[in-house]
Amino acid sequence: MELPCYTLLQGPSDTELPSEMILRQELENGDITTKISALKKTIQLIISGEKLPGILMTVIRFVMPLEDHTIKKLLLVFWEIVPKTTPEGKLLQEMILICDAYRKDLSHPNEFIRGSTLRFLCKLKEPELLEPLMPTIRTCLEHRHSYVRRNAVLAIFTIYKNFDFLIPDAPELISNFLEGEQDMSCKRNAFMMLIHADQERALSYLATCIDQVNTFGDILQLVIVELIYKVCHANPSERSRFIRCIYNLLNSSSAAVRYEAAGTLLTLSSAPTAIKAAANCYIELIVKESDNNVKLIVLDRLLALKEVPSQEKILQELAMDVLRILATPDLEVRRKTLSLGVDLVTGRTVGEMVEVLKKEVGKTHNTGEHEDTGKYRQLLVRTLHTISIKFREVAAAIIPVLMEFLSDTNELAATDVLVFVREAIQRFPELRVQIIERLLSAVPTIRAVTVHRHTLWILGEYASTTDEITGVVSSIRSSLGELPIVESELRKAAGDEGVADDQKQHHQQLPAQHRVTADGTYASQSVFSAGHIGSGTGLGEDRCPLRSYLLQGNFYLGSVIANTLAKMAFRYFNLEHDKAAQNRFAGEAMLIMTSIVHLGKSGLSQKPMTEDDYDRMMLCLQVVSERSSLLSVVFTSKCREALSHMLSVKAEEVEEANKNKKSKEGANGVLEHVDDHISFSHLTKSSHLSATDDMFELAMTKAVSGVKKETMDLSTSKLSKVYQLTGFSDPVYAEAYVNINQYDIVLDVLMVNQTADTLQNCTLELATMGDLKLVEKPQPLVLAPHDFCNIKANVKVTSTENGFIFGNIVYDIKGSTSDRNVVILNDIHVDIMDYIVPATCTDLEFRQMWMEFEWENKVTVATHMTELKGYLDYLCKSTNMKCLTPVRALEGFGDYMAANLYARSIFGEDALANLSIEKPLNSTDSVVVGHIRIRAKSQGMAVSLGDKINKVQKATLKAVAA
Repeated sequence: MELPCYTLLQGPSDTELPSEMILRQELENGDITTKISALKKTIQLIISGEKLPGILMTVIRFVMPLEDHTIKKLLLVFWEIVPKTTPEGKLLQEMILICDAYRKDLSHPNEFIRGSTLRFLCKLKEPELLEPLMPTIRTCLEHRHSYVRRNAVLAIFTIYKNFDFLIPDAPELISNFLEGEQDMSCKRNAFMMLIHADQERALSYLATCIDQVNTFGDILQLVIVELIYKVCHANPSERSRFIRCIYNLLNSSSAAVRYEAAGTLLTLSSAPTAIKAAANCYIELIVKESDNNVKLIVLDRLLALKEVPSQEKILQELAMDVLRILATPDLEVRRKTLSLGVDLVTGRTVGEMVEVLKKEVGKTHNTGEHEDTGKYRQLLVRTLHTISIKFREVAAAIIPVLMEFLSDTNELAATDVLVFVREAIQRFPELRVQIIERLLSAVPTIRAVTVHRHTLWILGEYASTTDEITGVVSSIRSSLGELPIVESELRKAAGDEGVADDQKQHHQQLPAQHRVTADGTYASQSVFSAGHIGSGTGLGEDRCPLRSYLLQGNFYLGSVIANTLAKMAFRYFNLEHDKAAQNRFAGEAMLIMTSIVHLGKSGLSQKPMTEDDYDRMMLCLQVVSERSSLLSVVFTSKCREALSHMLSVKAEEVEEANKNKKSKEGANGVLEHVDDHISFSHLTKSSHLSATDDMFELAMTKAVSGVKKETMDLSTSKLSKVYQLTGFSDPVYAEAYVNINQYDIVLDVLMVNQTADTLQNCTLELATMGDLKLVEKPQPLVLAPHDFCNIKANVKVTSTENGFIFGNIVYDIKGSTSDRNVVILNDIHVDIMDYIVPATCTDLEFRQMWMEFEWENKVTVATHMTELKGYLDYLCKSTNMKCLTPVRALEGFGDYMAANLYARSIFGEDALANLSIEKPLNSTDSVVVGHIRIRAKSQGMAVSLGDKINKVQKATLKAVAA
């Protein structure tokens, strides 16, 4: 296994491989099919570590002269893996014959044999074998077929890179070849070699054809972009020489070339024209590309451009072009586009942007109702909300458009509209009259009880004139129907029963008909029963909206109505000084309240009224009847002051978050401090790589190592991911390094033979539990006495769920006739935290998901920690969840705490948690007690997160005990 090996072939592990004698007989005397089978078995034996010293000459004598193409391909694999040197390191004598065979294949009339042989020569590491072949390889550059010429260039490139003394004039040879070549794939390989072997020749060639770059194929254009980047990165003075070429490549017919050219242009030039050209290129790529993944990748590049203050000002000129991306139906692309558009909007473009968003709102009404349509509508509402708060001059034009959403069936969009209306009416007093009129006209069209509650609260808080107040009361009366509610419902029920009795007597005289039901049985159906079934209606179909909600048992709405009437009563008393009018208004308000209370106690509703709703409505009744001046201040002023304080706190939080973001980005303009450490790319973590590093090197590093966490220390992370699989006294010691890279888990298993025997067919057998899938089974191998080896296995992860990997090591002992030996491995548990990242959402979205998610896991708090805030911080750090409860709400001292936590997995799964903890009052040494309720859409997510919380709690108990 210490020899270099480039080709891996997987064969069946349950078949018994033949001996060397049998293989030699089949290779000597068999037909073509037998020889092919024998050659395959020979290759498998050599790969698995078997020594077959006598097989080489047999293959040379009886297999190598054959002209069969399958045998030719297998021979290339055989020559690659067969030992070519003696134990002393000298080349085997038989290699002379093999070298002659290489030369014949390089002169073969079939272009495939020539090309595949040239590709094979790239893998040879013995210069003694390559030296006699150099003249033949040179002649292949003039072959008529491009496949041969292309591989000849690769072979010369590899030989020159490894053994430049064999072909010292390779750069000149390839440069001359490049000038006369017409095939794009050949030119690409030749140009790539010149980039790495002789950059000056590559630049000279590019200078001669720089005006024809647009006519080249995309594979050659990509290499040219890489060359220009590397040259300008190493020597910035060369930028002016090639910047025009990059500009021209922005118009290439290949999307990949345009993308790379735009990225290179941004790194080479900070001129406004260059940034604008690259941004326009990105926008065109997003609009025209059909793959959503490509759209998201390019959109992220635009978002990265915005993070640089100097580039953000240039992008602001393209704000309207960015909105063209909204034509994409994907919701995630639209979400990022709207976020980018809001950040780029200015006073000059805000009018145009509002008009475009209005058209998008209209499009959502004309399309069929879909889940993404409702979410997109909600995104548009929030975007218009943000724009109107940012630019108050457009709020008057936005409000009429958004008011149309109040009658929408999508409750989330309508609720977001009312959140915007509540903030707008508080911040912009000049729009109060317009908003109140719009709300009053929209009340009859509202279809959702939540929207009704929000609307009534806003009307009750901001209706300030007698006309507005009486308009709100009359709207409530019309939505409730005839009062008192109980009496009118009883009369209606009695009238319906009389009509039903008359219909029953009439229909009983009509004959019944026999019908066949869906399951094949017979049933009798009369006209009365058919009419009764067909005319059955729900509770709210023929009733006013507010009355139907109350009859369904939604008495929280009743408490909101009572609260609204109490507020408006106090304002009406301050505006209207006529005692008779005051009493008349108070009497009407109290009639509405008592009717709702009577309905709640009558038993006519589907659900009984709760005690909280009853107490609230009775309080409002008492307040209106007593008309206390102290309570008048509470109802008319304190609520609005609380709302104003909440909005100001939110604005401060947003402003503080923006300041922190800018400070992290180095908004003070200091690029490098004089005492900063020098950064070496090989010694630093990927998150610390500077912007001056090679873009192509960074891309390769990220592709190989994956996304690293910023707080992860490379020196300790590997040690923490090493799992001991067997004991030190087992015949085979094994340990595994678990490298988790987003959706893949790579197991690097070290196996050590601790015995004095040779272990044959030593196989690592793995299996998984949970949403894990083993991609490929590790191949069996041979372990010499006290030898060791590394085996890698790939595991695919499909969801955020606790899983584990288990298995055993199976092996045979050479010369033993006993059964196979087995060493059982310890389990490897996959940590859920590797796939969970903190996320944020609004309070409304949190409540909505909390109601929708059906899987709940309740975890009891068990810890020795004594501080409530300290336990919350420890929980958030240990579970990668973000606390949604504002920091100000958690400040101060108290004996209880409630907080909402939220996280999202890389697979798009949401995880919610509600923390409710307390400690005895006036007892500083008491431990924290309480519960954590976890909700998720899938059972695995809820259970796995609960297990993780229990695990981290046990860690605190062990730490205190120690």
